[in-house]
Amino acid sequence: MASRDRRWVNVAGLVLVRQRPGSAKGVMFITLEDETALANLVVWTQIFEKYRRIVLGAGMIGVRGRIQREGDVVHLVAHHLTDLSAELASVGSREAGFPLPHGRGDEFHYGSPSPDPRGLPKPRNLVDPYLHLDEIRVKTRDFR
Repeated sequence: MASRDRRWVNVAGLVLVRQRPGSAKGVMFITLEDETALANLVVWTQIFEKYRRIVLGAGMIGVRGRIQREGDVVHLVAHHLTDLSAELASVGSREAGFPLPHGRGDEFHYGSPSPDPRGLPKPRNLVDPYLHLDEIRVKTRDFR
């Protein structure tokens, strides 16, 4: 969101909201979220038609596009979309941890004598009564 106007960027995130208001002349608006922030996408009709299946069905999307700034309002105008739903679904089966950036409050990173207990591995005895831990679905709110 801090990038300058018209700069090309790549972002990825979970799809939170899809909107295609009747007054928008076919333009789709998508809100993505990752661990750092939200991204507001503008998907013009031509791009929507090209990537229809991804726009309407993906739970996680990668986007290449241009920043569009008007005052405090920042959008990312999508030019290329990638379905990352398979990567999202594989999260539960990964062996390696996900390294996260350290925040200002991470005392261990800045010299605390004891490690932050949030970063230590915890034994997990999860019982899944529905037997579907291998699949993660993110419910999106779609408005048309």
